[in-house]
Amino acid sequence: MPFSNESINFLFENRVMDSKVWFAEHREDYDRLVIEPLRELVTALTPTMLSIDPLFICEPKVDRSISRIYRDTRFSHDKSIFRDVMWCVFIRDKKLYNGLPGFWFEFSPKGFRYGCGYYQASGDVMEAMRAMILSDEKTYKAVLKAYKKQSVFHLGDSKYKRSRYPEQSEEKREWLDLKSIDFLAESDDFDLLFSEKLAEKLASDFKLLIPMYDFMMAAEARVFKQ
Repeated sequence: MPFSNESINFLFENRVMDSKVWFAEHREDYDRLVIEPLRELVTALTPTMLSIDPLFICEPKVDRSISRIYRDTRFSHDKSIFRDVMWCVFIRDKKLYNGLPGFWFEFSPKGFRYGCGYYQASGDVMEAMRAMILSDEKTYKAVLKAYKKQSVFHLGDSKYKRSRYPEQSEEKREWLDLKSIDFLAESDDFDLLFSEKLAEKLASDFKLLIPMYDFMMAAEARVFKQ
């Protein structure tokens, strides 16, 4: 079953109630309205994701390809129990590969977002990317061409306030001044979110990001060889 308005209403109400008792009483709704559509989405996307990277984890389970609904409050002033956003992610096994880029999709009462990139890229990886950009390597030229050719995703806005490369072109500075890197699409098209065509749309758009993923993994390979 696809996501529905009931899925959104559940996330909203559960976040407002913020009660383990209330959640336990509505656990069947959570499984039916939130987890089951996420499982189906992961399953539908698996062939595409494994064609991008055969080492991606594509398991339609919570704590594997599907997020928890419980918040981690250990280091947060906000001690709310539940989040109102859920997601699925396709990434290599974190036990073997630490901090690699991945593909993801998330939805909430505000809409949905999806893309490819890092939660937080390491400083070494970002420096490797900058070296590839500054030397106009083929990998950078390929990713720049692919990025400019599409209109679905935009670069994330995690940038230094003051450019570290003021002598470079504006086009290069857009990449060089990033603290981390991700490619993001955002939508409030709930008709699409609730549609059977969502997985097909995501799969098609994720393929646009293959050069971007290859660029990030090329930087990872350069750091790994050091």
